[in-house]
Amino acid sequence: MHARNGGPVTERGPSPRGGTYAIEVPAGWNGQLLLYSRGLPMAPGDPPWDASDPLIRVLLDEGYAIAGTGGPMFWPLEQTFANQQALLDTFVGRIAEPEHTIAWGLSIGGIMTAGLVERLAGRLSGALPLCGNLAGAVGVHNRELDIAFVIKALLGAESPVQLVRISDPEPNLAAARSLLDHARETTSGRARLALAAAVGNIPGWYDPMSPEPEPGDFDERLRNQLRWYDEPGFLVYFMLRAQVEQQAGGNPSWNDGVDYGALLAASPGRDEVAALYADAGLDLDTDLAVLRDAARVRADPSAVAYLERNIVFSGDLGGVPVLTMHTEGDGLVTPDNETAYAEVVASTGQQDLLRQLFVHRGGHCTFTPAEILVGLRALLDRVRTGDWPTLTPAACNAAAAALGSERNTVFRTGDAAAPAFSAFAPGRFPRPYDARAADLGQRAAEDSRRR
Repeated sequence: MHARNGGPVTERGPSPRGGTYAIEVPAGWNGQLLLYSRGLPMAPGDPPWDASDPLIRVLLDEGYAIAGTGGPMFWPLEQTFANQQALLDTFVGRIAEPEHTIAWGLSIGGIMTAGLVERLAGRLSGALPLCGNLAGAVGVHNRELDIAFVIKALLGAESPVQLVRISDPEPNLAAARSLLDHARETTSGRARLALAAAVGNIPGWYDPMSPEPEPGDFDERLRNQLRWYDEPGFLVYFMLRAQVEQQAGGNPSWNDGVDYGALLAASPGRDEVAALYADAGLDLDTDLAVLRDAARVRADPSAVAYLERNIVFSGDLGGVPVLTMHTEGDGLVTPDNETAYAEVVASTGQQDLLRQLFVHRGGHCTFTPAEILVGLRALLDRVRTGDWPTLTPAACNAAAAALGSERNTVFRTGDAAAPAFSAFAPGRFPRPYDARAADLGQRAAEDSRRR
């Protein structure tokens, strides 16, 4: 057992459900534990974070202890949920009982963090999901299927590209990228790529260090959407999906009954699509009819059930305050994920436990350490006092600026940036799916079996 202010302590080891855990306690530990969920795959035996990661260094310098797990899989939610509970036991047994435990993670680590709120609520003081897939696993993968479906139906109906049940992932990705390369060379191909982006609400902003393109600059917005396809969209849609299917034991996504015209009409990209179709001399209604008549994809019920468990959200926060953060120009995990999460939390009457912050910047998870610290401190204020502090953009930006220029550098790029909290309201997620929809689906399946 280590004393509260002892240290530093560094520990690494294998997690019980696979992967590796790490614990790092700085000298002068402040008593707060940050329970980290890593979203990206890592090499076997590697710790969940790089010791040189500037965000990790900032958090340790602030006195926080960090414990986290990670592994070699893509979408390792089932593994992580089990490992994090074991890791908390390890930390308490070998270090000490923390004053507060805050779950946190970025991207897929963000959905894991929100999942831990529903799985381990009694052991958490608060949660900080960053740029997370908060529409839940089923909705997220359905959205990706919708984008891929439009691309194949309009640009390569006869191509060997597989949308689901992907048998050979690397050649499948190569075939999809060939479709992309040919399409981007013609006005008609670019218009159809814009339509695919619109049904998935991909924003027309990519580079965190460039200003957002003007709303009417459709060519520039499309160029940014194509960059999302290049890195990392197509990799996720046409290759990494195979790993999810392997874990789920089948295809967990479907588009039976989906009206792509309705998705387009509700999309913030609808004006861009109309303009690019007009420039290309294409008839949009004709392409929407093609999508309407194209053979649909059906899911394997057992695979859907797997993703429902790992995880769709019930909105029950179990008394745990949650603060989320998202960049406006995120084309991988779109900011409308936050709308889906807010709606399901509100359905349980627990919206006072939730606060959502937005940063006016392009890119995925392109926060600065200062912006994350502002969110973390606000969450801890709520944990300690029972009241949320003032979280207006002006108050948050002032707090981040006060942390100094060395902490206002964009995560993963190292570029200096002014704090950019904003009063942003994302639109609705294209096809929301939470525990309410899962319950309806289960009842429908039971009724069907009875008949």
